[in-house]
Amino acid sequence: MNKKELLDRCARDGSERILLARVLDKLELSQSRGVPAHTPFLSLGEQASVTDLLNAWGRPRHLFWGGFSGSERNVCFFPAGWQEDDGILSDPEGPLTAVQGTFPPGASLTHRDILGSLMGLGLTREVLGDILLPQPSLCQVVVLREAAPILLSQWEGAGRYQASLAEIALDRLSPKPPQVKTIRDTVATPRLDAVAAAGFSLSRGKAAGLIASGKVALNHRECLKAGRQVSEGDVLTCRGLGKCVVREVPGHSKKGRTMLVIDRYL
Repeated sequence: MNKKELLDRCARDGSERILLARVLDKLELSQSRGVPAHTPFLSLGEQASVTDLLNAWGRPRHLFWGGFSGSERNVCFFPAGWQEDDGILSDPEGPLTAVQGTFPPGASLTHRDILGSLMGLGLTREVLGDILLPQPSLCQVVVLREAAPILLSQWEGAGRYQASLAEIALDRLSPKPPQVKTIRDTVATPRLDAVAAAGFSLSRGKAAGLIASGKVALNHRECLKAGRQVSEGDVLTCRGLGKCVVREVPGHSKKGRTMLVIDRYL
């Protein structure tokens, strides 16, 4: 399968084709020149698309990395043959770094406040990774290393609050552990609409409407089919409602309904 055939098979639309073509360019750079290469930051949905592409290409060596364990926005890193995975993650001159902003006490800024101020600098989402808020007056932003000087020289703050800025090593990042609510429920059949209704505390009709309107994703890919079967380990996301994960499907109840253990991320 050549590059064009691979893109024809994996890309669902024009924008995804451009993304995947760029990923293949980075892979070819790494393989042909023996140098490390990486993509911009990718959303979870883009990472799913890239994973499908690389699986179809024969699973070349790669690593998704966003600066800390459990990061959502990641680059796809294609190591050189001489590089070990541990060395990639700990390399102080690697492709990622972080900028920390300290705000006055009582600032209590939100993720949206920080992101809006950064986008106001003309930065694209491709150079920005996860935004962490370990304390009300502190934020940490993972960025591509080449974008760090822009933040350090031009980012003055967020909202009406000014920030004191410093570049920090990735091992100083302070991600908060996720808040999770465990839901135990049963459904007649593990269809997407039924599982979404259980996970997001909705009526099945409301869940079906959200699916039809394109607001629900299964394993980070938009799914418009309410009858799609959901399995253990699947991730459901809904715009405006967040994320839930099907942690277990223990079996069936005495009435023949499918039992579910779902983790709802708050």
